[in-house]
Amino acid sequence: MSDPVLSGDPPIPLILRRSARAKRISLRISQLDGRVTLTLPKRLAEREALDFARSKEGWIRKHLDARGADLQVLPGVEVPVAGQMFKVARGQGRRVQIGADVIAVPGPEERVGVRLASHLKLVARDRLAAASDAYAAQLGLGYSRLTLRDTRSRWGSCTSDGALMFSWRLIMTPPEVLNYVAAHEVAHLAQMNHSPAFWAEVTRLYGDYDPPRRWLRTHGSGLHRYRF
Repeated sequence: MSDPVLSGDPPIPLILRRSARAKRISLRISQLDGRVTLTLPKRLAEREALDFARSKEGWIRKHLDARGADLQVLPGVEVPVAGQMFKVARGQGRRVQIGADVIAVPGPEERVGVRLASHLKLVARDRLAAASDAYAAQLGLGYSRLTLRDTRSRWGSCTSDGALMFSWRLIMTPPEVLNYVAAHEVAHLAQMNHSPAFWAEVTRLYGDYDPPRRWLRTHGSGLHRYRF
């Protein structure tokens, strides 16, 4: 049976989840992908959950409008790279070319998003490796490896064996934000916690980290709207 839909313009798909621990209906809108999830007690009738969603329709639409629609990356769409907006255009030859305000991507239109994402991942790896190398040298410690993923819940991580992981979408953020995340994860090589000693290490490596942290809290989830 398919998940229900809140009728209207546009219709809003609803995801229903039952939980033995839930005492009442709860409603959550993901800022990453705009999914609307209703969690309800195990024995509650589905009709009551749908009535609850209808009673909150104005609130749901307000939050979805504030989030904005997902953007499929195609020629004509603007995407952020290093904090600057670039218009995607069809390119010639074999290589992606980043100009002053245009990114030219060769190949068929339906492959533009995939090819651009591949290119941005390479650029992200270069810049994150350079930043991580510099901060690790400053710290006097080395990391074991660096990997990139398209993570939803975190921008980076550091394991106990010194492996660094970063979201490749950091290449879309301003350079100071990318550098802050690199410094944050490298600082974990010395402090595998979020103690005052850890934050002192981040400050020593990066400086005042409040501005980039605020940027990520305010704008970070919006980077997942871009569908490559």
